[in-house]
Amino acid sequence: MFELILTEGRARRAVLHTVHGDIQTPVFMNVGTCAAIKGGISAIDLIDVNCQVELSNTYHLHIRPGDKLIHDLGGLHKFMNWKGPILTDSGGFQVFSLSQLRKITEEGVKFASHIDGKRIFMGPEESMQIQSNLASTIAMAFDECIENPAPYEYVKQSCERTSRWLLRCKDEMARLNALPDTINPHQLLFGINQGSTYEDLRIAHMKQIAEYDLDGYAIGGLAVGEATEDMYRIIDAVEPYMPKNKPRYLMGVGTPLNLLEAVYRGVDFFDCVMPSRNARHGNLFTWHGKVNILNEKYALDDRPIDANCGCPACRNHSRAYIRHLLKAKENLGMRLAVLHNLYFYNELMEKIREALDEGRYEEFYNKYRNILGERSVN
Repeated sequence: MFELILTEGRARRAVLHTVHGDIQTPVFMNVGTCAAIKGGISAIDLIDVNCQVELSNTYHLHIRPGDKLIHDLGGLHKFMNWKGPILTDSGGFQVFSLSQLRKITEEGVKFASHIDGKRIFMGPEESMQIQSNLASTIAMAFDECIENPAPYEYVKQSCERTSRWLLRCKDEMARLNALPDTINPHQLLFGINQGSTYEDLRIAHMKQIAEYDLDGYAIGGLAVGEATEDMYRIIDAVEPYMPKNKPRYLMGVGTPLNLLEAVYRGVDFFDCVMPSRNARHGNLFTWHGKVNILNEKYALDDRPIDANCGCPACRNHSRAYIRHLLKAKENLGMRLAVLHNLYFYNELMEKIREALDEGRYEEFYNKYRNILGERSVN
């Protein structure tokens, strides 16, 4: 399923073959938490911005409209009219971050819905059942997400629990994929490495779950408040122990510079709400740095956001117009801004793949690491 084409240093160029099409990596997955990207972006729009993989969330879709309803409508692909690959997050992060009232046991987690307070139980089996109903291409294992920093002994116990839960996820997915009424019997399972910012725990946990022969492996529990240098340090520590012949996914990351750095360190998959969230507040990414389109200096600027961009916003509208729409709270402003940022992220990954194909990623990395994290002067 996973074909490693070439490497340059630790950076990897590969393709993951799935039942819903091939995924060229490195890849950024566009986040549609509730089966829609915030900002009025449809599945058809995702095609226009060159999205390869759409990501949705198990917890949110279980709460509303309900995973059984989506199953009865033919699965998430039919529900949102998206034919490409879909990855569903397990819901673990939301269970631990959104609910203040929760109780963790060996069986799973009891918690209160953030919408109506209804008491809900979710464990490894329940998460797999929900994701099977959604019929995503890739399902994420149910893990315990902890805050950074956290006490060493608790993190160690949490890693052990996450490993036990992972084996239960694997068994349950095998059972579900064998059922006659399963919409996607080829659903893949990615396991999640945890261990906070403790290198020894991260390495030990990665060594353990690598033995489970899963379809892919993710690094979880980062980009949640720790210093960026700590995130890079953990990737550097864990990467040598991640299976070379399986996809690697850095969850919830990140800025364009984060992507550039993590690819350099051997990561294949990424996701983050940043491009859409930042866009809705006027913060746009370009090939000459970050732009805050709400700044007064853009009020009379008739240029596109980025003259080198081929997104629908840059092809048809000026900075001045998009700034006006956002200032006036017009939904079209958010939509155009989100389309631009998603297009930029997908194009960034495309250019990274091209650089790898041509053996010049080191050159690309050194050029753009000094541009993408800075504010544009144009």
